[in-house]
Amino acid sequence: MSSITKRAGDGAAAALSFIVPGFGQIYKGHWLWAILWLLITPGFWLGTGGTLGLVFHFLSAYQAYKQ
Repeated sequence: MSSITKRAGDGAAAALSFIVPGFGQIYKGHWLWAILWLLITPGFWLGTGGTLGLVFHFLSAYQAYKQ
């Protein structure tokens, strides 16, 4: 796989995880990370009134980009 194709896939994964945390990890085949983000992020959105939910939302997208 070329580096240009890899970068495009990384961007797509980050965009997917930015929309729904965990979808970028599914896109890249990291199922356990996907389940973790799908469970944890909504809990932080609800439990902290959105403050930490936003942080974990961005962390999910960043991790999908870097994986």
